[in-house]
Amino acid sequence: MWPFSRNGASGFSSSSTAEQVTDGIDATGLTAIVTGANSGIGAETARVLALRGVHVIMGVRNINAAQDVKESILKEIPSGKIDVMELDLSSMESVRKFASLFNSSGLPLNILINNAGIFATPFTLSKDNIELQFATNHIGHFLLTNLLLDTMRKTERESKKEGRIVNVSSDGHRFYKYRNGILFDKINDQSSYWSWLAYGQSKLANILHASELSRHFKEDGVNITANSVHPGVIATNIFRHNSVVNGVMNKLARFVVKNVEQGAATTCYVALHPQVSGISGEYFADSNLAKASSQGRDVDLAKKLWDLSMNLTEQNTHSFSS
Repeated sequence: MWPFSRNGASGFSSSSTAEQVTDGIDATGLTAIVTGANSGIGAETARVLALRGVHVIMGVRNINAAQDVKESILKEIPSGKIDVMELDLSSMESVRKFASLFNSSGLPLNILINNAGIFATPFTLSKDNIELQFATNHIGHFLLTNLLLDTMRKTERESKKEGRIVNVSSDGHRFYKYRNGILFDKINDQSSYWSWLAYGQSKLANILHASELSRHFKEDGVNITANSVHPGVIATNIFRHNSVVNGVMNKLARFVVKNVEQGAATTCYVALHPQVSGISGEYFADSNLAKASSQGRDVDLAKKLWDLSMNLTEQNTHSFSS
């Protein structure tokens, strides 16, 4: 990454690492769920949260890989508290099973980090017949969040500590996009599908989701925040479905691409830092407040997406009613 990046108002920059932005923070007693924590910035997020005393639940599809990550973290942080639970965000059945098991565990939930994602996959429908990127990157997290809200509310009431939800989005929502942002009537239309644009659509959805969540929390007087973040361009296995991009990213990595430690920084900053207390419905990049695209700030678009998402997850019985 560029060695001469300047610090923003937060005191951090694009070169800051997750450890640096959480230095001195004692998060002992907090519990967090991190999706997609078996590799890349998800694994680093889990490591740094554990380092700061957080009990981390890794919600993952690949249990074996996650167990390896867990063992590696515990070798470095013997006092770390980490659990692994199976979660396939492309399957509503899997999401419901995960949420049911977690909610019945009796554990509190202070922080939810919706990190898992896939990038530019060939056109595929999920088990629930929803375009795979939209299903995995948005709908799965939308349903998961709604199913965990009762536990988050209970934790906030009993602990008197602010709950935080962090959606990992991407600045790709600005560049790889359909004209109207979300193809509401053509989500599953193969003839309208462009893999990169579908990725941008799902990342725009992450931002709109956090924005609308925040509006609901404020209306209900709930002390839970919801924000979205751009982690930066990072050479991780998210590019595995596009060999050309994967090769280019690996070559550029030394010059313009963040490493994983830097890539997890903004997520960890928004999840733990006291500077972010009370801030909700915002978009962050490089561990600083940033501005999403005009579509990412469109209140009507956020409400329309909420309604679509509720319809697609209508079997959800523990969600907002409006």
